[in-house]
Amino acid sequence: MAEHGLYLTQTQKQVIGPQMQQSLQLLQAPTLELRQIIQQELAVNPVLEMESPEVSLEDTGPDDPEDDRDLDKLSEMDEEWREYWAQSRTPVTRRDDDDERYRYVMDSIVASTTLQEHLLEQLRTNSDISPEVREQVEFLIGSLDDHGFLGTTLGDLSLNHSIPMSDLEAAYKVLTSFDPVGIGAVDLRESLLIQLRRLGKVGTLPYRFVEEAMDDLANKRYPILARRYGVPLEQVSRAADFIGTLDPRPASRFTEGSNHYVSPDIYVERSGGQWVAVMSQEELPRLRISNAYKDMIAEGGTHSDVREYIREKIRSGKFLIRSVQQRQATIHRIATEVIKHQQEFLDKGRAHLRPLSMSQIADEIGVHETTVSRAIAGKYIATPHGVVELKFFFTQGLKTESGEDLSNTSVKNAVAELIKTEKARKPLSDDKIATLLKAQGIHVARRTVAKYREALGILPSHLRKSFS
Repeated sequence: MAEHGLYLTQTQKQVIGPQMQQSLQLLQAPTLELRQIIQQELAVNPVLEMESPEVSLEDTGPDDPEDDRDLDKLSEMDEEWREYWAQSRTPVTRRDDDDERYRYVMDSIVASTTLQEHLLEQLRTNSDISPEVREQVEFLIGSLDDHGFLGTTLGDLSLNHSIPMSDLEAAYKVLTSFDPVGIGAVDLRESLLIQLRRLGKVGTLPYRFVEEAMDDLANKRYPILARRYGVPLEQVSRAADFIGTLDPRPASRFTEGSNHYVSPDIYVERSGGQWVAVMSQEELPRLRISNAYKDMIAEGGTHSDVREYIREKIRSGKFLIRSVQQRQATIHRIATEVIKHQQEFLDKGRAHLRPLSMSQIADEIGVHETTVSRAIAGKYIATPHGVVELKFFFTQGLKTESGEDLSNTSVKNAVAELIKTEKARKPLSDDKIATLLKAQGIHVARRTVAKYREALGILPSHLRKSFS
């Protein structure tokens, strides 16, 4: 029988301290988030202030030994100057131009209008709607999915929420009259019909296709539609092309990603015939320890509590400055090594992207792989071929027949190029694409081609076929 009791065991585990947690947070934070963290610290730490624009945050250099000696003096100072300091020192305030900069930064962060806010504003300005219908319109607005559809029938909503069907129908009529056109529909089919009705296309071939033969239309069964409606194949194709101009997701412009603005953390520039990484400093406030507080330390005569408070704030401020400097230096080192590996990409384009792993870069700059992962998260780099995420450069690859390393991204680009040049009436199958890639020395299976094609958002061959 097993004995029960209390036993003492000794184990080792690593605990990350608050400063290390802050340092990791700063390393992983995208530029906009980092800027907000710095602004918050400026607001709560009186010894921190922003430098003039011509002085770079990275130019502050290592800690001055004199500063450390000043900090040590804090613990040795007596209180003989306390009354003089309290009576003669004026409160330290931030400069007017710093306040203006802070207000400008915060005012510049504009929250985008959500779909619900856009619809509720239209509801608010429509005075012809009764209170009962208005309430149900608000209910329907709150029931929309990310695409702007209800996703269920009015009958189910009426049954599940005990709302009279007549009220829901009246509210539905109001909602579907709002901008964007097609919003509030039960599903995609109904949304397309709403858009066609708004364009005066009721009874036309496109309208009939959507209303009566949505499945055949979605799967491009054009010959079946031609026989069913007794029209030429070219006419079916033109009708389908017109339907393709409609918006399948009316709420798309209100999604989070649609208003996403990217500000590069790094720029790739030519210098001495080589590509180099240049850090962007435009988005980050430049920090320093206030000279006024350094003067307080030099003069002495402060109360012990005040000394400890100033000492802690200086220590906190200096740690923040060093952490931001270290973040910038780490990202710069990673970007520099990435650029060394991707010279051909920078010279010739995406088809020449080379395989690269985070462990390779970590070994080359002497950090752990997780540090690289944190450092590249949400960071963007401006290249001659567009602004991309740093993680774009980290991709697996394969070897060609010639022994050349080729990244998965390059293979995807090769697949996309083949499909781009295919005949519209006879699109390339995945098997055919694999065969053509093999002729280029790139050996990939049909299933791999299909996976890359799907990742690129390209339809299979039978859905790419054109009948016009």
